Amino acid sequence: MSDFASRRVMMVDTQVRPSDVTKFPIIDAMLSVPREVYVPAERREAAYVGENLDIGGGRVMLEPRTLAKLLDALDIQPGEMVLDIGCGLGYSAAVIARLAGTVVAVEEDETLAAEAARLLSAEGVDNAHVLPGALVAGAPKHAPYDVITIEGGVETVPDALLAQLKDGGRIGAIFMDGPLGTAKVGFKSEGGMSWRPVFNAAAPVLNGFARKRGFVL
Repeated sequence: MSDFASRRVMMVDTQVRPSDVTKFPIIDAMLSVPREVYVPAERREAAYVGENLDIGGGRVMLEPRTLAKLLDALDIQPGEMVLDIGCGLGYSAAVIARLAGTVVAVEEDETLAAEAARLLSAEGVDNAHVLPGALVAGAPKHAPYDVITIEGGVETVPDALLAQLKDGGRIGAIFMDGPLGTAKVGFKSEGGMSWRPVFNAAAPVLNGFARKRGFVL
């Protein structure tokens, strides 16, 4: 077993399982996808640490526990179509691709998007497709989606993105309030959204997902 493979087992045993993530497909996906492949080369040694990993440009790869718990709450089913917003170098898309039918991953940093597409292809992940473009715009031409995942912090989620969610679909995001955050899952029903908090987590707020600041006198 390679050093990274043993670290992957340790990550699942010490970060994922103790966080009440018990669904076998998620455990299996996190044991199977080589996280070290999807991080900047100079950060490879830090691939399995239990914290958000800086991938440059103010962006992070969510810590393993956060991603696993969010996926657990979303309960992605085989055959479902998932929109993955802010996929970075593609790790989240690679994990989700093992749970879902198809993943459409959006990344607005063109360098990250091109590298994510290359890595996913090299790893044989043929049911995940990376589209370069503004994160807030999503990928309307492939909508509606069964599930939307947002790989970073938000203060608000644009209506244009929520409109791409199928009625009966769900969305997972980390809502930030200053330095503190709560991961929430939103359920769409008859065009309206109902959100429920699932666990505490934090991540930098993604470009375009900050609340508009009003003027205060």
